[in-house]
Amino acid sequence: MCEEQLDHEPRPIVQLGSTARIVIIGQAPGRRVHESGIPWADPSGATLRRWLGLSDDQFYDPDTVALVPMGLCYPGSASSGVKPPRPECAPLWHEQVLDHLPEDRLDVIIAMYAQKRYIADRKPTLTETVAEWERYLPRQVVLPHPSPRNQHWLRKNPWFEDEVLPVVRERVSHVLRGL
Repeated sequence: MCEEQLDHEPRPIVQLGSTARIVIIGQAPGRRVHESGIPWADPSGATLRRWLGLSDDQFYDPDTVALVPMGLCYPGSASSGVKPPRPECAPLWHEQVLDHLPEDRLDVIIAMYAQKRYIADRKPTLTETVAEWERYLPRQVVLPHPSPRNQHWLRKNPWFEDEVLPVVRERVSHVLRGL
């Protein structure tokens, strides 16, 4: 899966259940998640669960939520944090995984790497794409990365928490009611 030499033992960090109607496509696991083996078990995950209005039990139920990062394993450290997701993972695995999930699902597309792959008519920047969030509903939700490093973006774009997140939570709740 992760063939190139890394500074750690590669292991995929995913969560799948064949009935999951919410699919979260993020970037790649960070060091903390790599060490725990639990997807989104870090401050970014806590923020994401709050944004989506999901409890830990709901989020970590594979029959409710599939967690499929662009890079299935921790790509290693870079000077600015984590290296980009390994480019071979999504083309190799995503189609196989997504084909086994319900067609009437909600795809939560997080950050630029996922947007580049899954938002065909995305705008030049993440901010512009997220600002046009209504275009992608009801099938997709586009979000910035929920990392604590993104506080500047959130302060600069207060409309995201004020306008987008209430609708996102309602959409997630609607999908959950249909389960």
